[in-house]
Amino acid sequence: MKVEKEIIETLCEKFNKETKDTGSSEIQIGIFSERINNITSHLKTNKKDHSSRRGLVNLVSKRRKLLTYLKNNNFDIYKNVIKTLAIRK
Repeated sequence: MKVEKEIIETLCEKFNKETKDTGSSEIQIGIFSERINNITSHLKTNKKDHSSRRGLVNLVSKRRKLLTYLKNNNFDIYKNVIKTLAIRK
């Protein structure tokens, strides 16, 4: 369920950032989205894994907070992130 380095580097390229810049909001949202997708596919096969479900809820909450921050500070980047990652909001 760990996000691999290659995926993080491709997210950095998508958002035109340096490869070492993993702290910016848009890249963090991308990493959270990748982790959310991984955990969701895991939970489809393991329905009784409640600790992973709790982790999923925490990740969704963190991503939502970052999206709200990005929406309030830079709406253009927010729209780009929503469109690129296909997040419904």
